[in-house]
Amino acid sequence: MESAGAALQTRYVLKDGDSFMVANSLGDVVSPSEGFFIQDTRIVSAYQLLLGDEEPALLSAAVTQDNVLFVAHMTNRALSAIDEMGAPEGLIHLTRSRFLCKERMFERISCVNYGDRPTRLPLRFRLAADFVDMFEVRGSKRSARGRLFESETGDWGYGFRYEGLDSVVRTSSVQFSRPPRFLEPGLLELIVSLGPGASDELYIEIGAVPEGQPTRERYRNEASTARRRMRRRQRRGARVASGGPLFDQWMRRSRSDLALLTSELETGPYPYAGIPWFSTPFGRDAVITALQTLWLDPALAKGVLSFLAKHQAQEESPFLDAAPGKILHETRKGEMSALKELPYGLYYGGVDTTPLFIALAGAYLRRTGDVATVQSLWPALSAAVQWIERVCDSDPNGFLVYARASDRGLANQGWKDSGDSVFHADGRLAQGPIALVEVQGYVYAALRTMAELGERWDPSAAARWSSRADKLRTAVESQFWMEGSGYYGMAIDGAGELCAVRTSNAGHLLFVDLPSPERAASVAQQLMSPAFYTGWGIRTVARGESRFNPISYHNGSVWPHDSALCAFGMARQGVRGAATRLLRGAFEAAVHFDMRVPELFCGFARTQGAPPVAYPVACLPQAWAAGSGLMLLQACLGVEIDGGTQTIHVHRPELPPGIQDAVITGLMVGEHRVDLVFRAIGDRVAVFIDSDDNGQVSLQVRN
Repeated sequence: MESAGAALQTRYVLKDGDSFMVANSLGDVVSPSEGFFIQDTRIVSAYQLLLGDEEPALLSAAVTQDNVLFVAHMTNRALSAIDEMGAPEGLIHLTRSRFLCKERMFERISCVNYGDRPTRLPLRFRLAADFVDMFEVRGSKRSARGRLFESETGDWGYGFRYEGLDSVVRTSSVQFSRPPRFLEPGLLELIVSLGPGASDELYIEIGAVPEGQPTRERYRNEASTARRRMRRRQRRGARVASGGPLFDQWMRRSRSDLALLTSELETGPYPYAGIPWFSTPFGRDAVITALQTLWLDPALAKGVLSFLAKHQAQEESPFLDAAPGKILHETRKGEMSALKELPYGLYYGGVDTTPLFIALAGAYLRRTGDVATVQSLWPALSAAVQWIERVCDSDPNGFLVYARASDRGLANQGWKDSGDSVFHADGRLAQGPIALVEVQGYVYAALRTMAELGERWDPSAAARWSSRADKLRTAVESQFWMEGSGYYGMAIDGAGELCAVRTSNAGHLLFVDLPSPERAASVAQQLMSPAFYTGWGIRTVARGESRFNPISYHNGSVWPHDSALCAFGMARQGVRGAATRLLRGAFEAAVHFDMRVPELFCGFARTQGAPPVAYPVACLPQAWAAGSGLMLLQACLGVEIDGGTQTIHVHRPELPPGIQDAVITGLMVGEHRVDLVFRAIGDRVAVFIDSDDNGQVSLQVRN
């Protein structure tokens, strides 16, 4: 049996819409970072099951592969006699089964008596609701809070109520399928009597409002609904199958995590960034996740583009870091954002989201041929590129720069957005306005995209955007390149000084095809050297640079999405073997992480027999971490799809190590669905289309 102390070290998460739950292996909510959250507010902060005065002993805990159901198996420690009907240790089997549906928690507790005499189980529950904002959970301090009312008892359980400083009354309810006995505030008890070999069940629901007595029928109906919804999300897009059972398990887990994190919004499917800290729409995270999965599931990209276009900034707001045309960085629904104690209600402090939005629109059109959708986005795309041009025109070097407009916002506004993530070779922090090297690459891709789209919708502007892209490329090559290092610097600060530090940022230039072939080869060689490559992935900062720290958030750790973007770029530049090495390292890391790759992990070099070192507060699951394996596989297989011409292009395909064949089933190409087969034959990979009855899809392979 696992000890209670060890149980507290593992967290299990469930999500539905704008709600999610984080609990320990026993299914309890007991630590400050756990709870049941709805719309960035913790509506239940304590939820613990006890047998009498003690915790049950844990046998096992898991979330089902479809990410719908949490199940914990437990047994009793020795129970003191109640009317001479106690039970020795290990005779009672408790099964705790839980899921979320329609932003409510549904739970069944099954009890079985394997003893030879009757037993009365004292099931006790400790309950509390603090209604704190997610940012308070993350460590923000508030000078004042609203009014937390005393809990209210009812026929079936507890009700909790809080009136925030925003005058919004937030409530929660914990209801049981049989009337409890209230022992003291926050503690109730239900006695379950079990004869020899007998079993019984208790049903519990938690939500913002009570919905009457929980029942077995409602539990079963809502469980069926939750599974059906999850299956629908998981079935969208093409699937990956290979001759490697563990590899396929990783691919399935990645898709399952993406399905878990994806909420169905009015604008279409949208992947929330990660649990627990970022279970909300983020701009950059969603765009990159959509790029990672575009080859398999274009519908996700369409949903992301539609949502971000709908929430594009229309006005100037220094507090929100907003300006007309800018694309959303983050949105929150909690009390602190509503009161503008923080700017994150609708926050635009991301310098890279706007060019990435444009780049995604172009990639989506090439992938699908869906002219109508991109045409509907044209006003948003035009406004976005106008914001880019205004900012670039204000910079002496013509770069897209950032400097936060309010001290409440983010100091650094690229994907490495911690306060110490942009620095000089001597360790000094860079001062703004800052031009990040990878952001200039994104702008280059955005301008090329607008030039391409402009040929259709604004020919007079297309030539200007093409010219700006060429000039930007020249400027990046001349001002960011470090001849002595054979590498690109990370950023240029407000004084025009280059941050001459080797970081993974430069790898993103390969992804957008900006560098010359010679410089791309030099960057790739260094990314795969021991200074960067740990054996599990690429470090964010090269070993030996100032501020390098493998335990840091951004200055030496490994981020799977970052490694995947670099790998895709290296494959695009024709660097053979790099993508397969990175895919193998990522897969082997995934095995150690129970097939669920975290947001980041520590950047220690791989040593024989030792697992990767986890980062203690990483989001798990996290969208662009889940999508990283899918992008790495695409980089290895060399697949690009042209939906307009209904053509699949495969460039220099390689199969993952140990995999002799792979099949991409249900791949949509234009209006047709095909299976794409890769098979190792000697030292080559054969590629052919299967299940294309009409023969409308063409295949072009370059080896």
